[in-house]
Amino acid sequence: MALFRRKARPGTLRRADSDDVAHLEEWARSRRGVEAYVEPRTTVTGTTVALVAETGEWTRRRVDDEKAAADLGRRLAIPVYDVHATGYPSRMREWTRKRKEAGDTGVPGLDGPSV
Repeated sequence: MALFRRKARPGTLRRADSDDVAHLEEWARSRRGVEAYVEPRTTVTGTTVALVAETGEWTRRRVDDEKAAADLGRRLAIPVYDVHATGYPSRMREWTRKRKEAGDTGVPGLDGPSV
């Protein structure tokens, strides 16, 4: 019985799982004006999709590949862009900037002043 087993060998990229896709679907359905930006695989991460709402709020999760990202866009009826061709929308950068200025790190327990 192995008590301390690694999920993947070092250097192995984690693949998208059903929780990743479920998060993207739920997130997109709960916001208005969502667009998908496909981020290609790198040596550090697999293919990812950044979903950006009309407010600039965004989330990112792994997907299996570009085809899976396109399929997700079709299921959700949202536009899908190649981030290398279009870049990220300015509203995404603005939303992130405002969060940082407010001291919101996005990490539970690290946001704002400690009480």
